[in-house]
Amino acid sequence: MVSSCRSRTTGVRNRALFQIGEVAERVGLSLRTVRYYEEVGLVTPSARNEGRFRLYSEGDVERLVLVKRMKPLGLTLDEMADLLELLERSSDLAETDTAEQQEIIDKLHQYSQRADERIARIERDLTQARELRARLHAELRPAPQRPSGKAPAIDHRRSARRPV
Repeated sequence: MVSSCRSRTTGVRNRALFQIGEVAERVGLSLRTVRYYEEVGLVTPSARNEGRFRLYSEGDVERLVLVKRMKPLGLTLDEMADLLELLERSSDLAETDTAEQQEIIDKLHQYSQRADERIARIERDLTQARELRARLHAELRPAPQRPSGKAPAIDHRRSARRPV
């Protein structure tokens, strides 16, 4: 987080509000992405100042962080909106009836399973990338001087990709 963010306060609620550039920097998104997420309804600025600039609360920033964390899981925009709504509803589970509580829990469980599956795929891909990196580093190490003065030939059969 950037500690030099200058907050703006409104007399109405007297809470810190941040301009879009400050929010984008804190969350690690581009201005265009923050505007896009607003356009598609994933986040809405809490206010606008006299100049019609977007102003975001800490809650809005936290929501953008959640959306950013959903992106690597391959969720669609509709799924992101659904999950955000479920997370909001889950914070008030005590105030909902048993059937609705179970529906929320079931849907959150489905998203959790999908996240586990996606993370497992990402970890497999990362392992393969690390193996390739190790091979490249090994190939780049200075080889001991050979009597013929030639570098060893690379055996391309070893590097053939295994089926996934």
